[in-house]
Amino acid sequence: MEQTKFERFSLKPFIIEAISKELRFFEPTEIQERLIPSILRGESAIGQSQTGTGKTHAYLLPLLDKIEPERKEVQVVITAPTRELATQIYNEVVKVIAFSKEEITAKCFIGGTDKQRAIEKLKTQPQIVVGTPGRINDLVKVQALIVNKVRAFVVDEADLMLDMGFIKEVDMIASQMPDNLQILVFSATIPEKLKPFLKKYLENPKFTHVAPKQATAAKIEHVLVPSRHRDKTNLVYEMLLSFNPYLAIVFTNTKKKADEVADALLEKGLKVGRIHGDLTPRDRKKMMKQINDLEFQYVVATDLAARGIDIKGVSHVINFEIPTTELDFYIHRVGRTARAGSSGIAITLFEPSDEDALNKLEALGIEFINRDFVGGEWKDIEDRKRRQKRKRVADEVDAIAKSIVQKPKKVKPGYKKKMNREIEQFKKRKRRIEKKSK
Repeated sequence: MEQTKFERFSLKPFIIEAISKELRFFEPTEIQERLIPSILRGESAIGQSQTGTGKTHAYLLPLLDKIEPERKEVQVVITAPTRELATQIYNEVVKVIAFSKEEITAKCFIGGTDKQRAIEKLKTQPQIVVGTPGRINDLVKVQALIVNKVRAFVVDEADLMLDMGFIKEVDMIASQMPDNLQILVFSATIPEKLKPFLKKYLENPKFTHVAPKQATAAKIEHVLVPSRHRDKTNLVYEMLLSFNPYLAIVFTNTKKKADEVADALLEKGLKVGRIHGDLTPRDRKKMMKQINDLEFQYVVATDLAARGIDIKGVSHVINFEIPTTELDFYIHRVGRTARAGSSGIAITLFEPSDEDALNKLEALGIEFINRDFVGGEWKDIEDRKRRQKRKRVADEVDAIAKSIVQKPKKVKPGYKKKMNREIEQFKKRKRRIEKKSK
């Protein structure tokens, strides 16, 4: 068995075997390095990190290490805001516990599935429960799921839980658990409205903030394309044809706009999938399976697909519009591509009214390339800030010229005209020199 750097955490042999043979991890990520030891000690923690930092295994590995197979009761409960994310976490649990020689049981409970069947499954209590807060809370309320002996409770993507209105259910679940509960909260951001929940359940938790080395992956090319009063859907259609992507996601800000764009692309002959909150659970599950089976080359989505859903193999992301509620969603959207060391392209269509948002993204360290797509071809265009830069240079030249061309001590008639003429001559000379040096 190939050795990994996870061995220094003294995890159980079956977990080390799973890391080496199934997960294929060699070196812990920063959040894993910082949190695994404290979770093993039973400490509560808040982990603030972006998607793709390895946070899921930062809590899964130490929690699975602490499962006592002989205790046939629920020991760990993990909640996630979307069915897709809950299912993904559950699948990671299954991968690891498959290596245990002693039986460890896990179940996934999510909305949109048969509740009665879920209750039937609970005649024997699993040791690990993963699911959405609504369904887990329903099962706790009817006493089908017994959580009064739970050792650890995980709230994953807590800020998204808050946005989707699930924090009340999370609170209700936690209130049924023991007082000495280990609580682990993971979130990309810590909004003010989340703080009352954290204060209520966590006393002196370990706070770990893993700031990304850069806002987005190094191999993403961020391209800005001006809309210029063109038909944006037609522009996106032409771009998609030019890319011939492995898989492209077109992001919109609303469900209505997602449907409009998807329908328009379908009319133009593209086979397009769509992901947004108005799809029924069955349709969402079917859509995710089709996307993962590579039945679609193009997907139109709202920000539901930017977080909480892991779509593999995305080569291109197109922002049909810049996120209006939270700029962080730009980071989450483009984070769907250039994963696991591969490269990706993120195209953003912008209007003049987006200038403030673009400035804020640039302040985060995102470097945009200015391009346009005309007549089926990509071409580099001038920086959108060129007018501002030109004015700033002109102002600087004016200031220098005025400081050099001094006002005479004795003023003669016509001195103003003469002075202005000298300033203009100086400016012309400076421009000529600058032109030659370029």
